[in-house]
Amino acid sequence: MAITDVFSASSIRTSGAVVDVEDQVRIWVMGRGGWTLDGTREHGQHTVTGGSFLLRYVGRPSDFRTAPHTEGKIVVLPADLLKPLIGARSVAGSADSAEVRLLVAHANMVHSTMSELGPAGVNAAHATLIELAKAVAKSRFDDVEPQIAPALAQAAKHLADSRLADPELSPAMLARELHVSVRTLERAFAMTGESVMSYVRRRRLEEARLALTPPSSLLSISELAAYWQFSDSSHFIRAFKKQYGQTPAEYGRSNEPGGG
Repeated sequence: MAITDVFSASSIRTSGAVVDVEDQVRIWVMGRGGWTLDGTREHGQHTVTGGSFLLRYVGRPSDFRTAPHTEGKIVVLPADLLKPLIGARSVAGSADSAEVRLLVAHANMVHSTMSELGPAGVNAAHATLIELAKAVAKSRFDDVEPQIAPALAQAAKHLADSRLADPELSPAMLARELHVSVRTLERAFAMTGESVMSYVRRRRLEEARLALTPPSSLLSISELAAYWQFSDSSHFIRAFKKQYGQTPAEYGRSNEPGGG
């Protein structure tokens, strides 16, 4: 198993006779730019554009080229567990699909924690990545599979972080976007020690705190409360003081130049 992040400022091209046998399943997920794979005996030429993914079995590697400013992720997986599922077909689609979001979230977690994992942790990370790759291949996943819970929670957090100011943000909305039940989403969050809405409130308060720190302190307390979806200023002030030990006004004054 290998996880590679790709950052290409200029275009890249490979060429030459390809004779190696790889016997792998690969997943290309492109955030921007494009990754073009030359045709092989098994597959025709294919470009994975920004915002899309490609999953396929690779018997022999093919030459490739990238567009300038390409960013993405390539995941290499053992063929024996996935080739029976996909055969000779390619699976392609949007990188925003629920299954790909979960796979990328898990790959990012593995990348950031691999040096700290023991043998059992490595095996668990490997098994989860395989299950998520199967989900990408089938365009669905078993939402009661306990192995996906950490990846599901991470993907939901990433999605929530991008919509913190949205009044419609809720467990139901996140579950709908990630193609799972609300109960499954809540169970995944329970493993992290907090509920979905506890996480959302904590992150909203963190963003409000940053907005109160000079030179960003441009909104009034009531405007911050409304922007970060608190029902009223009093509710916002109580929640802020509970989390930070100061009211928003006290926090703002203490962070002014020369403040105590």
